[in-house]
Amino acid sequence: MSLPLTPVTPDRHHHDDPPNIDNTPPTRSKVTGALAALACAACCAIPLLIAAGVLTGAGAAILEQTLLAVAAGLVVLALGMWWLHRRRNAHRAPAAGGGASCGCGGGGCGC
Repeated sequence: MSLPLTPVTPDRHHHDDPPNIDNTPPTRSKVTGALAALACAACCAIPLLIAAGVLTGAGAAILEQTLLAVAAGLVVLALGMWWLHRRRNAHRAPAAGGGASCGCGGGGCGC
């Protein structure tokens, strides 16, 4: 009588595993991006405000330049926060040492 063979899976070395890095934007970056989108939407609504008589031509020009500057600043700020978040997580992942029981950095050289 023969027994069924179990498939042999090769042992994966811990160095083959990709580091656990969070690439998603943080909440503060998402909120800042949403505020930038809101500033852009307000800028697109300026012609409607002029037609409704709420704004004059000079007021609309000043408001448009201000909203464009605010939106650009918020976009730069959101991207900077995302970049900083990714950079910090990339530095934390090797320091955390997923599988630190193996290798010279983990205290044992049994690999």
